[in-house]
Amino acid sequence: MILKKIPAFTHHGTRLLCLWVARGHGVPFSTVPPQPVPPLAHTLQRYLKAVEPLLPPDELEHTREAVRRFGQEGGLGERLQQGLEKRARHSHNWISDWWVQWAYLESRQPLAVHSNPAIALPKLDYSDWRGQLVFASKLIAGVLDFKAKIDSGRLPVEYLRGRPLCTELFPLLFSSCRIPGPKHDYVAHYSKARRAPTHITVVRNYQFFQLEVYNSDGTPLTEGQIHSQLCRIRSQSWKMDKEPMGILTSEHRNTWGQAYNRLLRDKINKESVRAIEKGIFTLCLDSPVMRVSDEKYSSRMAAQMLHGGGTYSNSGNRWFDKTLQFVVGEDGSFGLLYEQATAEGPIISTLLDHVLEYCKQPVSVRAPLIPLPMPKKLYFYIDPEIKRDIEQAKQSLDILINDLDINCFTFRRFGKDFPKCLDLSPNSFIQVALQLAYYRVHNEICASCDSASLRMFRGGRTDFIRSPTIQALQFVRAFDDPSVSREGKVDLLREAVEAHATLTEQALQGQAIDRHLLGLKLQAIEEGLSVPKIFMDTAYGLATHWKLRTGQVLSNTDSVMCFGPLVPDGYAVCYNPQPDHVHFSVTAFNCCEETNAETLAVTVENTLRHLQELLQPSA
Repeated sequence: MILKKIPAFTHHGTRLLCLWVARGHGVPFSTVPPQPVPPLAHTLQRYLKAVEPLLPPDELEHTREAVRRFGQEGGLGERLQQGLEKRARHSHNWISDWWVQWAYLESRQPLAVHSNPAIALPKLDYSDWRGQLVFASKLIAGVLDFKAKIDSGRLPVEYLRGRPLCTELFPLLFSSCRIPGPKHDYVAHYSKARRAPTHITVVRNYQFFQLEVYNSDGTPLTEGQIHSQLCRIRSQSWKMDKEPMGILTSEHRNTWGQAYNRLLRDKINKESVRAIEKGIFTLCLDSPVMRVSDEKYSSRMAAQMLHGGGTYSNSGNRWFDKTLQFVVGEDGSFGLLYEQATAEGPIISTLLDHVLEYCKQPVSVRAPLIPLPMPKKLYFYIDPEIKRDIEQAKQSLDILINDLDINCFTFRRFGKDFPKCLDLSPNSFIQVALQLAYYRVHNEICASCDSASLRMFRGGRTDFIRSPTIQALQFVRAFDDPSVSREGKVDLLREAVEAHATLTEQALQGQAIDRHLLGLKLQAIEEGLSVPKIFMDTAYGLATHWKLRTGQVLSNTDSVMCFGPLVPDGYAVCYNPQPDHVHFSVTAFNCCEETNAETLAVTVENTLRHLQELLQPSA
């Protein structure tokens, strides 16, 4: 069957894809419905259930009254709900644009650590620059092959629960970049420009190069051609550049926005910055990092992918605003970093799985003997003001990196097959385990979230699955209580896992509460109203202070994702469940005396072992 893509709508001047049609049949191959606005009564009822485990009885009663007033017939909640339903009828997606603007583009935190997730993959089987460039050549070819499948409409449609998933984000991965602004950022998409970019940017030793990756006839360079060009770049960048321009992109967004405007006053700088922004993606050729023990290697590599290791390491080899950055180290380290305003974890996993499969294939096409133009080095004119900006950014980034504690480990006693064989959802099982681990460390449960993809809907992004439930609270309180029988604990565990699985299903169906509540709040602001009291309540502040930010990576690879906590006194826990093992990364900030990444990591490992012993005493 030959597939072609149908442009379904436009967004910010860029044509997006969300419908695939079988040519010759004239009928939709898969259609993606609009995202629903959940019923107001359902959301308010579920909100009260969500805050119940977090609040003492007197505060809960106060919140119940605030929710009752907000949701009463003819009240403010009903008016705002009607506004959202009208917005849904007249927009591509009633919440996604608002969410991207509110969660990402208006955030002023640095993208490094605070926003951009990184994925670290197992060490590759080379340990010198020759192997680095051979693999990097194949990687570039693999990414271009994935892009070609998108551009030609040959990318297979993905399904979840038997339903097709929206594909609109895939074309936006390439030739896109976040642009800093004084109050909020925006994302520039160049892939559908009249003359689509045909280059990538390669950065080595803090020096940026523009590398054309297509021949004049539009065909992509072969791996051999790419390799010869990377060798040329290496020969031009043997010395470390004195000024790491990429460090500027790691700054606080307001600070970087001001420096960005100063930088672009110079014509040479503007041309170089635009070349980076318009590039299909960025390849970071990193220098070797300090060797560490095998036990600490995965943590070191996750840090390397997340922030580059600091100003004396590879942080100058990054442009954190770029949507896609692949990192290939001279020591065999490999991974990627992505900017979330455009990209989402599931589509990054799809891209990565394709590229890794491509890299397994033998080289099939020899490089034609055609002379290629030299890769173009991108120059920057650095005046005293820009010099000061770079020095300030170096200090800020090193402080941030020193403050972040990262602990990665692999739990090897079992993987996702273990809960599956007991008829338990693997993701929900791990989420309940994380609740128990946090409770054991802090003697309380906290606001914690897991992301659910909304790609079953047109333009859908994500919503939160709230892990703390009454069932989870009852289970974690009972688990270490010797007066509760083993059978009682097993029953409570099953109830907690099933409660989380139910919330997961609701989220996937577009019926979670957090995006809806945010929409109601933003609708009030849109209408020029005061922020409703329900959102000024202590309970709402507590319920959205995410002390435990979690994320599951659905990948066929032994990769580990890593990101920073959402709040200063919180953790971020990411996990990748494989059939017989689970990869984890845990991060926390050293400046908070209450949190410790290693303590939580050890507790998670022990907790999983104890849950196995509970369910299988003979184990």
